[in-house]
Amino acid sequence: MILIVDDKQENIFSLNTVLQQHGFDTDTAQSGEEALKKLLKREYALIILDVQMPGMDGFEVAEAITGLNKTRDIPIIFLSAVNTHKKFITKGFESGAVEYLTKPVDPDILILKVRNFYRLYEKTAALKEAERALTNTVQDLQKTLEALPQLAFTTDRDGNLEYTNQQWLDYSESKDSFPETSNGSLRSQWEKLIGKGKAVETEVALKNIRDEQLYYHLLRATPLIVNGLITRWVGTLTSIHQQKMMNEILERKVAERTRELLEAIRELEISNNDLQQFTSVASHDLKEPLRKIQFFGNMLAERANLSEDLANYLEKIIRSSSRMSNLIDDLLSFASLSKPNVFQLTDLNSIINDILIDLELTIAEKNASVRIEPIPQLEVIPGLIRQLFQNLISNAIKFSKPGTQPHIQIIADLIDQPGVEGKPVKDGTFCRIAISDNGIGFEEKYAEKIFTIFQRLNGVSEYEGTGIGLAIAKKIVDRHNGMIMAKSLPGQGATFYVILPLRQNETQKLREEQLTA
Repeated sequence: MILIVDDKQENIFSLNTVLQQHGFDTDTAQSGEEALKKLLKREYALIILDVQMPGMDGFEVAEAITGLNKTRDIPIIFLSAVNTHKKFITKGFESGAVEYLTKPVDPDILILKVRNFYRLYEKTAALKEAERALTNTVQDLQKTLEALPQLAFTTDRDGNLEYTNQQWLDYSESKDSFPETSNGSLRSQWEKLIGKGKAVETEVALKNIRDEQLYYHLLRATPLIVNGLITRWVGTLTSIHQQKMMNEILERKVAERTRELLEAIRELEISNNDLQQFTSVASHDLKEPLRKIQFFGNMLAERANLSEDLANYLEKIIRSSSRMSNLIDDLLSFASLSKPNVFQLTDLNSIINDILIDLELTIAEKNASVRIEPIPQLEVIPGLIRQLFQNLISNAIKFSKPGTQPHIQIIADLIDQPGVEGKPVKDGTFCRIAISDNGIGFEEKYAEKIFTIFQRLNGVSEYEGTGIGLAIAKKIVDRHNGMIMAKSLPGQGATFYVILPLRQNETQKLREEQLTA
């Protein structure tokens, strides 16, 4: 609202008419005294004040208005038809006016001036309201920070302290100074941290002023941004001392445990080497008397004219010694799997062809047929993979049904994830190799047990073997970070699935991703 102050009613009427036509609300006073009374009761956006008035003239009224806190910021426009000299205009501005217009006044000019000062008043009022709101917000913020158990503080945009809560005094002599850290005053570190203009989160060690000991804290600070500019910082220092101490204890224990494990591994390697040497010597010492038993037993069978019963007993001795020799060989193979080997890109097709050449006599004897589909190159330990497939193919031939021609099929495809049921894909990371036969098969419930050492599902008299072959196969597959499974039904053959990664390093990465997911 605009207050018009003039002692002449006709001047008030004309000003009222012009202002109201342009949408401004007005109020009037016909003397300086009346105007001051109204100013104490109501709030006005602008005052249009006549200079020449009886009693208090315009200059006195303006000085009184600018002398009051409530009214000092209201813009005043002087209007005068008489006092148009430069000294009066100067006096008007010295009295607190923002404009001095002489009559007659051009209505358009007057409205332009009024509109500008009215807008200025509105912006000033909005700014004051914002300041009040900001002050209230700051006060609320300080109350909140005071209630926190952490050290809490605010600074201006340059990092100078504005407010600190009571907990601050546990680490600083006053609320106006920064605490000391293990690297000097926190202030220098703080100024570097806020220099990037981003939220801060870092660990600091503060010195407690009571016991002068260092305590770890987590410093977090957030910038308050208004119109794209940082106006102040709000931060907290949360004690993490107990957690830090526990972490250090844990790290020490982990380091000690790691050293113990490394020492245990070193001792285990020594034990393994000693065991391998012992196994080698023991196997030689065990096989030597067996060879003599077999040699002299065969000589007796050929040269001695033994009765049928004695010849039967001698044959059992020779067969038992032969089985004992095979058992020692398989045990040596099983023990040798602990030796370190190097993975290399290998053509499995070539390895399987070599195995079939080695088993040529057995295949011919059984009249077996073997069909092999191409297998992609894999990163494997060639010697162990050869042993794996030799065991599986030998078993497929050995456990054939009497009177039935053995048919063995080896096929391979690529899959995304290790498993029997996975669909083949073009760019899979695993290779699934299936070795199928039409042999005697076995009950599906024994599918896991057959990979246990010395586990047999058939009698020694029916099918020769030591019960170690499939245990060796599983251990070899485990060494290759793979899987081996079997599916079968009695009398309907069996299928052994060997799933191996194409590349060992890719498999390791996949396992690490799965662990961290």
